[in-house]
Amino acid sequence: QEEIQEVKDEGNLEMLFNSLDKMVEEAKNREEPAWRPSGVPEEDVRSALVLYLLKHKSYLQKILREKVEENRKAAESVLAGRGRIAELQQLIQARKRAWQ
Repeated sequence: QEEIQEVKDEGNLEMLFNSLDKMVEEAKNREEPAWRPSGVPEEDVRSALVLYLLKHKSYLQKILREKVEENRKAAESVLAGRGRIAELQQLIQARKRAWQ
């Protein structure tokens, strides 16, 4: 009895058994059958993996939209800067001609 009690204390078996009892009670109220592996790991993992990949895809699409918008704004800024540079070059040429 002493050795059994020692094993129970070391492995915290009482808490684990209580947890198992709780799971069994919760399962009794469930109407749908519990998930069981099909025996084909690829199929078993697919359902969990698909949800993860879909979430990751939507995250990447969001980031892509943000980057495309940032690039569009940067391109507009560059074009505006080039236009300003062209205007300044024309102004410089006009003043140079006027000075000569």
